[in-house]
Amino acid sequence: MKNRMMLFATCALALSTGGVSAEILAMMSYESKPAEDLKSLKLSGSEERREGIAIIDVDPNSPGFGKWLADIPLDATGVAHHLFYDRTMSKIYLTSLGQPALQVMQMDAFPPRLSTIEIPNCAMGEDVIFDDANEYWYLTCMSSGNVWQGRVADDMVTGEIKLPGTNPHGLAVDTDIDRILVTSTIKGDLTDPGETVSIVKASTLELIEDIKVSSKPSPSGEAPVELLRVPGDGPPTFLVTNMFGASIWALTWDEDSEKFSAEMALDFSPLKVGVPLEMYFNPAGDKMYATTAAPGNLHIFDISEGIMGPKLLNTIETGNGAHHVAFTKDMKYGFVQNSFINLPEMRDGSITVVDLETSEAVASMDTLKEAGLNPNVIVLLPQWNELAGH
Repeated sequence: MKNRMMLFATCALALSTGGVSAEILAMMSYESKPAEDLKSLKLSGSEERREGIAIIDVDPNSPGFGKWLADIPLDATGVAHHLFYDRTMSKIYLTSLGQPALQVMQMDAFPPRLSTIEIPNCAMGEDVIFDDANEYWYLTCMSSGNVWQGRVADDMVTGEIKLPGTNPHGLAVDTDIDRILVTSTIKGDLTDPGETVSIVKASTLELIEDIKVSSKPSPSGEAPVELLRVPGDGPPTFLVTNMFGASIWALTWDEDSEKFSAEMALDFSPLKVGVPLEMYFNPAGDKMYATTAAPGNLHIFDISEGIMGPKLLNTIETGNGAHHVAFTKDMKYGFVQNSFINLPEMRDGSITVVDLETSEAVASMDTLKEAGLNPNVIVLLPQWNELAGH
């Protein structure tokens, strides 16, 4: 008990004081590796299944690099998934693949404590996205064909978007044009890959149309997964990663017709990589970062001349399953989380530290991996974290 309280005290100090200069603290939700991986690590039978949130020093120049500073245990049956900051980074939300609930934590709380928001009829909660005003959050529910809306101020559930026949995963919202975009990805058993993005009227939560993001005959099996708005002026444009299509598509808004047009912006096939997942932008809006999970890579693109056909600057090898990336505020480092829903050949379990100024992988943080755990997401604590377009 004494050691546990010391861990919580360390966490609270980091959350409230900004930490010290010789560290960068990251927060990761984690779960046990599958039994076959534990056996290869000679850890089989050492522990029961485990889930939690870890706070670890990921600064490659810190004497405490890789040190586990705090642990928040979670229900091992909940299948904790991803962590999402609100736009002020004063609250963080945790989704769950195994229970119809969303958890939230105040970042200045001591001891760190998650409260539960009951979400009716939400099978496999995936992404939480916030509108620009930070007034509402939206939770996609992949295996129940719906999206729930809630109020950030008090976390009251305020509405539901019904998208029958789809598997909602990624989401983007633009209240200026009164639109919400939602990808249809796969079922929970990885079957039935979709090929569309649903367009919803933000003010009424009503479905307007579904737009196909593939040039292949239907069913194309592209599995569009994540959505992100392109920064800058001009017509609103949203990028979509096609998980099984090895591509990024662009949806561009036409003000006159009040409709989107879809076009491929990037084909990953020539790079001989697959399973593109997350996208990010630097604050200047002239670089895009994208992960591919098979094999694990972080790709850096120049988008200063436009988002269509971005110029590849570098591809950096990470661990297999490259998924989310956490960025420091000064964009000095990117921390790549290498595990994609515990899938074979895509669950390395490490965190690759990338020096973004030299475009080199400079370290691997293996604390969770060596403990027989896989990180499901990574964010830095607020004093270090750059939202990178999210």
